[in-house]
Amino acid sequence: MKNIWAIYRKEVGLYFVSPIAYAVIGIFLILAGFFFSRILDFFIQQSFMLMMRASQFGMPPQEFDVPGQVMQSFFGVVSTMILFFIPMLTMGSYAEEKKRGTMELLMTSPLTDSQIVWGKFLATLTLFIIMLAPTLLYIVALYRYSDPRPPLAVAASGYLGVLLLGATLIAVGHFISSLTESQVVAAFLTFGAFLILWVIDAGSRGSQVLEYLSILRQFENFPKGIIDTKSLVFYASFIVLGVFLTLRSVDSLRWRSA
Repeated sequence: MKNIWAIYRKEVGLYFVSPIAYAVIGIFLILAGFFFSRILDFFIQQSFMLMMRASQFGMPPQEFDVPGQVMQSFFGVVSTMILFFIPMLTMGSYAEEKKRGTMELLMTSPLTDSQIVWGKFLATLTLFIIMLAPTLLYIVALYRYSDPRPPLAVAASGYLGVLLLGATLIAVGHFISSLTESQVVAAFLTFGAFLILWVIDAGSRGSQVLEYLSILRQFENFPKGIIDTKSLVFYASFIVLGVFLTLRSVDSLRWRSA
């Protein structure tokens, strides 16, 4: 654990001396705030329209869960946004180390491949959590000012889904970054891989195998407050697979540098 912690601290420190992390987090939060305000405005208008329509026909107003609809839609937008932002978080995790020649130093150190890979993975996951954390303010505002208040269990489930999806994409991004020395190439290849996963989701209707393999389809129940064991197992398996492939890639680097 001490060696994993050393790698973790080094990686987190490198993230926050680079302007890329600040730029990515800043742009993400600007877009997240914009989409949240648009979603909130849309569902408030929908609620008013239903109330006006009911009053015109002398009917009791229909119940419309604005906070719940806002949260579901917002988590759906966030799940799509991170497909574009995570490649920028993972692109330099190994590619930049290889380009600067510091990867060889890690290979000749007493650190094991597993310690290197897990330390880097946890560092990127921490940055991802930091990127998401300010969006909790939107949920706090909904809870404080809306009536009825949104169930906190739904918010917790939604964030759990986003966290699992993000961890899965980080594992994929790290593996791709370990295959090249160029951050730009790593970013494009990672984004391309995410697009393929997105296309699988779009074409999975009617196919049980493709539906199960769709990382976005597995996410759908989380914003509804439903935590499916199959989805938990799927994401955990995908994360382990991504880490395992990264381990094999790093191991091949060790053999080539020997």
